[in-house]
Amino acid sequence: MKYTEGKEKFIHSWGDLGVNWGISKTMGQIHALLLLSPRALCADEIMQELDISRGNANMNIRSLVEWGLLSKVQVMGDRKDYYNAIKDFWDIFKKIIVQRKKKELDPMIELLESISSVNGLCHESKEFCKVVHELKLFSHKADKALVNMTSSRTNWLVDSYLKMVR
Repeated sequence: MKYTEGKEKFIHSWGDLGVNWGISKTMGQIHALLLLSPRALCADEIMQELDISRGNANMNIRSLVEWGLLSKVQVMGDRKDYYNAIKDFWDIFKKIIVQRKKKELDPMIELLESISSVNGLCHESKEFCKVVHELKLFSHKADKALVNMTSSRTNWLVDSYLKMVR
């Protein structure tokens, strides 16, 4: 396989995977392009490489910066903003987990807290209370585990896995 084929396949596939992480396909493709790039790229270069509009590029770049997956850099003698991808995959993983937690788990915990005051007076309401209570316990454990994982400085997950397979 030639470099250009591999690069295109990676960018396309990373965009598809990004949808599973809760980001748009274009956001994933921009991230992939910058992951592969040996230098910072400006929005014009990203637009040209991915054949996307200025608005689409700017909106997705801004989101990637907000997620902490890209950093803005200045290039001497150029007034344009350039962007680098964070290339530490443990940091990428943690940043994605933080965003997913914010979008998915935190609202679930908030919902469970708000409905946990229901009184279990009949058979149906007792079952409701039981399920809400169990979901609440599980959600809080998951939240604690994700907070511990994302606040870890080292990749304990990979270290644990490597110890397991040795």
